[in-house]
Amino acid sequence: MKKIVVIGGVAGGASAAARIRRLDEQAHIVMFEKGPHVSFSNCSLPFHLSGIVEDSKRLLMMTPDSFESKYNIDARVNNEVVSINRDEKTVTIKNVETGELSNESYDKLILSPGASPIIPKLPGTDLPHVFTVRNVVDIEKLQDAIVKKDARNIAIIGGGFIGVEVAENLRLAGRDVALVEHAPQILTPFDGDMVQILHKEMMDQGIQLVVDDGLAEINMSSITLSSGKVLEADIVVLAIGVRPETSLAVEAGLEIGETGAIKVNQNYQTNDTNIYAVGDAIEVYHRLMNKPTRLALAGPAQRQARAAADHIYGIPNANKGVIGSSSIQVFDYAAAATGLNERTAKEIGIPVDAVYVIAPDKVGLMPSSNPLHFKLIYEVPTGRIVGAQAIGKGNADKRIDVIATLITMNGTIEDLKDLELSYSPMFSTAKDVVNLAALVATNMMAGRFKQVRVSEVRSLVESGAFIVDVREPNEFANGAVKGAKNIPLSQLRERMHEIPKDIPVYVHCRSAQRSYNAVMALEHSGYDKVFNISGSFLGISLYEYFNDQQQHREPIVTKYNFK
Repeated sequence: MKKIVVIGGVAGGASAAARIRRLDEQAHIVMFEKGPHVSFSNCSLPFHLSGIVEDSKRLLMMTPDSFESKYNIDARVNNEVVSINRDEKTVTIKNVETGELSNESYDKLILSPGASPIIPKLPGTDLPHVFTVRNVVDIEKLQDAIVKKDARNIAIIGGGFIGVEVAENLRLAGRDVALVEHAPQILTPFDGDMVQILHKEMMDQGIQLVVDDGLAEINMSSITLSSGKVLEADIVVLAIGVRPETSLAVEAGLEIGETGAIKVNQNYQTNDTNIYAVGDAIEVYHRLMNKPTRLALAGPAQRQARAAADHIYGIPNANKGVIGSSSIQVFDYAAAATGLNERTAKEIGIPVDAVYVIAPDKVGLMPSSNPLHFKLIYEVPTGRIVGAQAIGKGNADKRIDVIATLITMNGTIEDLKDLELSYSPMFSTAKDVVNLAALVATNMMAGRFKQVRVSEVRSLVESGAFIVDVREPNEFANGAVKGAKNIPLSQLRERMHEIPKDIPVYVHCRSAQRSYNAVMALEHSGYDKVFNISGSFLGISLYEYFNDQQQHREPIVTKYNFK
């Protein structure tokens, strides 16, 4: 009979224990968790703040009693493993409530200690109104403090997934929220041209979003930023990020990888073959970056747990590495990303290009049809897909799941353009946005037309470039790029003589589809310096708006139009 000890009772640890039981009814399984709860929904924690998850007890998926009755697993909460004694194959446990020490032997040990919130060494981070969000106890303490103080002004430090979700849910609860991010943008899996949509949404929903500025000091009723700016704050939530819990592993002499997390092999074994590690505490192989990375996500942790349990019982597992897929709801928008963003791909030396398309998420006749913004990143010249991002009010996650599948199978833009997907007017369009993006990408790769990005339009306007707006006059009147010449697509062939052939010409419409037709017509009429503006006027408005407001700069449009 095998005796398996599991350290950590959340996603990785609980999944490993349950899988082992399914493989071996006779195994003696003991799971230790230093906190009071096992198997809770980390990713759902912020939703308690808005009342979407009204009762915090609903965050608990299992209890020690249910582990015992359903799986015959001995789950011990409030029991912290303080040392691993590899020679004796035992662990030393401290009862958190009594301080009593005890030992437990193991045949195989699975480490899933997770990660802990990063708390910067800055004045005021130890004040009683400063909180982090990592478990059910944390979220209950935060909610209780907000209610007790009737806190009106809450500052969130950090614009990652947790920071954004905490900010959103507190705003939904009627609080005044400021979100501070040291980087120039929130949600770094997204490129700057895409994330501006979410910046605008957060600002529209009443969140005071501060980017490119960091925390310097926390006071009793305010915070001071690196710029010297002071924000009122009755409550402060630190959501800067997490670091892997490696103290047990280090003290036991287990190898730590180059990322600072526990190093494991393809079977999630440490350098001690009797000790496995899974979850947020380990480093994993990124199949696109071709190097180790850290990925603090529940889905990968559960897959790692299953693979480790299988390996204990001799069941082979193909470790394909990770690509990093994530999604988030930001008020009315769903946002999802997979693989590498364009910025990262270029930083690590992968030659890539990208297309940004805006298309209806379902047939336009449907009352719930909305624009879906989709960016596809692919390798040049192979066409191999390396990443994608989608933002819209519809099923952005569905589209990203399609791309994640293709990336995993080494798919290309040629594969994607002909990919057969299900279709109903209520769910998508006959040519889905992912197919459309691949068609645009193959045209780009073939040199059939040239494009410029929304991020380049400001410099074009400021330099007096010749810009043609092919929308109808009523659309032009409701907002246009300053200095642009309005020649509707319906009049283009009769008015082509108004467009010079000897200088670059930049063409846009609302979403870049009419302008693409205009570009092709011009190219076939002898124009060889014509560029389509990717994203067109809708993309330009969304890209420029937040920074115009934040920087108090002169807009490059006569009026924004987001419809």
